Amino acid sequence: MKKTLIPYFLILALVAIPACLSTPGQTGTPDSGVELQTTPTQRADTPGALTVCMGQEPNSLYPFGELNSAARNVLAAIYDGPMDNVGYEYQPVILSQLPSLENEDAQIVSTNVQAGDRVVDAEGNLAELTTGLRVRPAGCRNDDCAIAYDGVSPLEMDQMIVTFRLRPDLNWSDGAPLTADDSIYSFELQREANINSFLIERTESYEAADTQTLQWFGTPGYIDSTYFMNFWQPAPKHVWSEFPVDQLSEVDVSSHTPMGWGPYTILEWIPGESIMLEKNPSYFRIQDGYPRTERIQIRFIPDPDLALSELIAGRCDLIDPTVNLEDHVGLLEEMQAADQAQMFVAAGMSMEWLGLGIVPASYDNGYDIQRDRQNFFADTYTRQGIAYCLDRQSIATNVLQGLTEVPTTYLPSDHPAVDADASAIPYDPQIGISLLEQAGWLDSDDDPSTPRRTINVKNVAYNTPLILNYKTTSTAQRRQVVAILERSLAECGIGIEVEFISPTDLYAPGPDGPLFGRQFDLAQFALGVEGSEPPCNWFIGDGVPSDANSWSGSNITGFRNDEYDSACRAAQASMREDSSYLASYRQTQIILGEQLPAIPLYSRLRIAAARPDLCGFDLDPTANPLWNVEAFETGATCQN
Repeated sequence: MKKTLIPYFLILALVAIPACLSTPGQTGTPDSGVELQTTPTQRADTPGALTVCMGQEPNSLYPFGELNSAARNVLAAIYDGPMDNVGYEYQPVILSQLPSLENEDAQIVSTNVQAGDRVVDAEGNLAELTTGLRVRPAGCRNDDCAIAYDGVSPLEMDQMIVTFRLRPDLNWSDGAPLTADDSIYSFELQREANINSFLIERTESYEAADTQTLQWFGTPGYIDSTYFMNFWQPAPKHVWSEFPVDQLSEVDVSSHTPMGWGPYTILEWIPGESIMLEKNPSYFRIQDGYPRTERIQIRFIPDPDLALSELIAGRCDLIDPTVNLEDHVGLLEEMQAADQAQMFVAAGMSMEWLGLGIVPASYDNGYDIQRDRQNFFADTYTRQGIAYCLDRQSIATNVLQGLTEVPTTYLPSDHPAVDADASAIPYDPQIGISLLEQAGWLDSDDDPSTPRRTINVKNVAYNTPLILNYKTTSTAQRRQVVAILERSLAECGIGIEVEFISPTDLYAPGPDGPLFGRQFDLAQFALGVEGSEPPCNWFIGDGVPSDANSWSGSNITGFRNDEYDSACRAAQASMREDSSYLASYRQTQIILGEQLPAIPLYSRLRIAAARPDLCGFDLDPTANPLWNVEAFETGATCQN
C-alpha cells in the first residue's frame, strides 16, 4: 500500500496528547509515582505469552481505515510488511525483491499523449491535456524544461511502469494461497471506497501479469521517487468479497479479526483490556523458527506509572511508545544501570516547530498597516534574529534529557538526504540583537528588560513594541519549552504573550482556527510523515491554507518562495539514483535555513522500555515498533 505523508491536521491532533516531561534539573525519581524494586516479581500473565503493554486500544483493525498508533502496531504482527522501512531504507518482505531501475523491474518510458488525455502537469497536478497547459515532455525533470502544450504538435511524456513480484510461498492464515489477485482486489476496494486517492488518481492501470506478478502503470507525467511502494497491500478476497465494500470497516472479519499472512493471528480481543495473538502456522518463515514466541498478549495501559509498575512486577515484558514514558527517563536510566530494564529511544521524522506567522490570512487581500496585524516578520533579519534568540539547546538538554539534538533543518541529522554542510543556528543573544537592530528594532529606552521598539521597520508602525502572541497547547512538555523560550527571547528584548489553547480550538479548521486560519504571530506545533521521504512539501506554496484550497495544507506560516517550490518539485520528480535528487532536496534545506518561516525546535522522541532479557526488539526511527515482532523472545540464552 502506498505510504504517503500523514495529513498535517492528523499529526497536529495526534501530538496534542499530553506529554509530561521532567522539569529542568530533575533526574531522580521522587515524583515518578513508581517505586524502584531490586527484585522483579514472577510473571503473572498468560503462561507462554510475551506481554506488550500499549498506551491505547486499537480504534479498529481494518487495515485500510484511519488507524491510531496501537492499531498500526497490532497489524504489524498480523501482516508483516508488505515492506519494512528501517533506518530510512525500504526492505521487501513479501516481495522477492524491491523494484528498481537497476534491476529493471522499474522503467521510465516515453509515451504519446494527445489533447484530452489525462496527464500530470508540471506542478504535479492531475489535468486534462489542453492548449496552454504546462507539462514536462519526456526526459524533463524540472521547471526549466517545462513547456506550454500548443494543442497541435506531437507530444511525448514520461510514464513509469513498475513490476512487483510476490514471494511464491505466501499463504493466508487459513492456508489459502496469497496471490496477485488479492492485491488487485485491494486496489479495487480502495478505489471504490476512495482510500489512498492521491496514488489511485495517478494510476493509469494496476494489473496482474500472473499469479505472483503485478504491474503498475502511472499516469503520463507522474514521476514518483517512491515508485517501489506503489503496491497495494493484499486483502483476502476469498473471505472479504462476501461483504459490500462499505461494510468492511465494520464487520468483525475485517475490522476485529482481520486475516493476514504474518507471524501472528488474533485469538481474542477483550475490549478495554487486551488482545491475544497466537502463532500463525501458515507463516512463510515458520520453517526458519519464526515467530520465536508462541503467543503475544497486548495489554492496554494508558497510565505510564501503572505500565512501569507492571514492568517491574513482570506483567509487562515490553512497554511500547504509545505509553508516554518521557517523564520517567530518569527512572528508566537507573533501572537500566541496575540491569533491571532496557530503555530504547528513537528520534524520527516527527518534528516540533516554532512557526512564524509571516503572512497572516488577512494579508491575502493586500496588507493594510492601519487594519492588519503589524508585519513583524517581513524582514529576514527579524526572523534570523529570533532564531539566534531561542535557547533550543537548553530544551534538548533539560526538557528532553539530552536524548535529542537541535535540528539543522526539517530532516533528522542521520537522514540520508540531510544537508551535511548545514549547522544549527546557536543560541547567541548578541548576534540576535545585532540582527534585530539591523532590521530596525532598537532598545529605545536603554532598558533590556523591556521589549524593543520599531524605529524604521518596513510596514510596521513607528514605536511598535516587539511583543508577539505565542499559541500552543498546554501539555507539560510544551509549557516547559515555552518557559525556556520566553526567558531566552527576553534576553534579546522580545516579549511574548502566551496563550495555551485546547487542541480542539488550536487545530480547528480555517478560516476561524488560529493555525489553519493563519491567525498567529508565533505558534508551536508538530509535523510528521509516514515513511522517510524528505517532506519538503511542508513549506511549499501550494500548501498555504487559504480560501482558495478550502483551508487545507501544512504551510501555515504563509511562506511562498518560487525557488523553494521549484527545488521541491524537482526533488520529488527525481529518482533516488539521480544526482538531482539529493541536490534538489539540499537546496530546499538551504533556502529554508535562510528564510526561516519556521524554526525547528527538536525531533519528537519515541521511548520504549523492556525487561532486561527481552531479545529481538529494535526501536528504529522510521519502522513500526513491532516491525520485527516475530524475533521477540525472552530468556538468558537469547541474543540481540
